[in-house]
Amino acid sequence: MIEWRNPAQWRGLFQGGWHHARKFAHGVRDIVYPPGCATCGLPIGQGGALCSGCWRSVRFIERPFCEVLGLPFNYDPGAGMISAQAIADPPPFDRLRAVAAHDGAVRDLVHRLKYGDRTDLAPMMAGWMLRAGREALAEADAIVPVPLHRWRLFSRQYNQSAELARALARLSGKPMVSGALVRVKRTQKQVGLSAKGRADNVRGAFRVLERRRAEVMGRRLVLIDDVYTTGATVKAATRALKRAGATEVTVLTFAMAIAGTIST
Repeated sequence: MIEWRNPAQWRGLFQGGWHHARKFAHGVRDIVYPPGCATCGLPIGQGGALCSGCWRSVRFIERPFCEVLGLPFNYDPGAGMISAQAIADPPPFDRLRAVAAHDGAVRDLVHRLKYGDRTDLAPMMAGWMLRAGREALAEADAIVPVPLHRWRLFSRQYNQSAELARALARLSGKPMVSGALVRVKRTQKQVGLSAKGRADNVRGAFRVLERRRAEVMGRRLVLIDDVYTTGATVKAATRALKRAGATEVTVLTFAMAIAGTIST
């Protein structure tokens, strides 16, 4: 039953209807146009995949890497090694995992999902994230997407992080907690800001709703975002989750902005 004065229910109905409408539109598009590479459009055997050329541009993040920040090492320093960056500036989250470096086809996928209404890419991207975050997901109690402010969600009509989290929840079998963590500060876009500017921009931007603290308290959570740049957004979101009693927060993103490899 719909409560006429409950805006959360109306938002849920609106977002759910929009989600199904997009899925229908994408299905019609796939019938009219043959499957193509998810980034360059080159015809391929099935949709939701990359051609061989775009696939070769993907720099997957594999071990050896920092066990905290997930940054790749340029040599193998041994199991469980932590980078100098993680020691000098420990993050509030417990660990970070990402699929690949934010360049080439990966950058194109992030851009198409975020700005191009290509929510049909989310299942493919989530499949890669499942592999990158398999260990953390196996131990997690729930998946939490980084939320958008309500006005940005209204203008964009969807949250790319929630699309990834929803697809990842289906693949992993873990529940998705949506709406407990909210963005209460209408921040400006992070693109173009310095590292300090990004941190200042999102300071105090997130909180967990008091009436939904039980969904966070004492739980091991996987926080989902599309790309990790300076980490300002996920750090601010993690602090809000930990203040609400989360025992562990793993950040899992599709892409990570890295210049190359790092040393110990």
